[in-house]
Amino acid sequence: MKRHTLLGLGLGLILLVGACANRAGSIGPIGGSGDPTGPSVQPSTPTVSAPSSDSASPSTTPSGSTPSAPTAPSTLPPGLAFTYEVWFTYGDRLLPTHRTEAFDPGVGGIALEALLAGPTEAERAAGFSTAIPVSTTLNGLVIEDGIATVDLSGSYEDTSGTTGETLRLAQVVYTITQFPTVTGVLFELDGRPVTVFGGHGILLDEPQTRGGYEDQVAPIVVETPLIGERVENPVTISGTANVFEATVSIQILDATGAVIANTFTTATCGTGCRGDYSARVTYSVDSDQPGTVVVFESSAEDGSMLFPVRIPVTLTA
Repeated sequence: MKRHTLLGLGLGLILLVGACANRAGSIGPIGGSGDPTGPSVQPSTPTVSAPSSDSASPSTTPSGSTPSAPTAPSTLPPGLAFTYEVWFTYGDRLLPTHRTEAFDPGVGGIALEALLAGPTEAERAAGFSTAIPVSTTLNGLVIEDGIATVDLSGSYEDTSGTTGETLRLAQVVYTITQFPTVTGVLFELDGRPVTVFGGHGILLDEPQTRGGYEDQVAPIVVETPLIGERVENPVTISGTANVFEATVSIQILDATGAVIANTFTTATCGTGCRGDYSARVTYSVDSDQPGTVVVFESSAEDGSMLFPVRIPVTLTA
């Protein structure tokens, strides 16, 4: 399958988020455009994939720009699929995972429903969890003038520590603001607007943005490879990081846990700001086997791993 990032078609589809956002929820108008706010982790536009036999190549827009949104076509190529982010907890911070599904115009609702369903078995095995109570359901999603109003069941507010309450808010904010039509989030519980949340009185009296939850994101985010992905040699390892002197350390472990690659790269920003990093890392194995990509900050004091993120993959010989 040949993958295209449809920033022409894709944004037209994303504009339908509010119209079909929740299969069981309320339907509301759409409005507004622009990238979500917050310097921490910039949202990646969900990618849309189509079969390589398509006669016409979709239009694309250079990374970092925001195209004007065209009208979505009334018919879509067969076999269309899209990839989107779901933000879960990893230890006491947030990390994204990615899902690919058959296309549905209600992409915002689909992403939120995936979030509420919790990590898959493979994601849990990799260390992902969630701060959102398992009984939480999505009642509705309305997007208007760039603001997503997310209506969740009352169980979303079940008592937990302040950190847990903040993390669960951040999970929703980061998951829905990946879409360029959403710049902020308002919360409702069973149809009632929420201005003060949880047992510790977190103020939600204005739209919530990524910038307000920047400190909830893990210092190192791994965007590629994906959990369970079969990787080629060399493998591209990329993401974002906010680490000392922007130095990102990388190891690859084989099926026995032995280190078969050990290197580092430099992010575009560090020591107090988040930058992008990417490295092509060569490894060697005798046969295809399970392996692990480990991305971390190396301690300046003793070289120990700080903030490690471990991504299980399949290594190819």
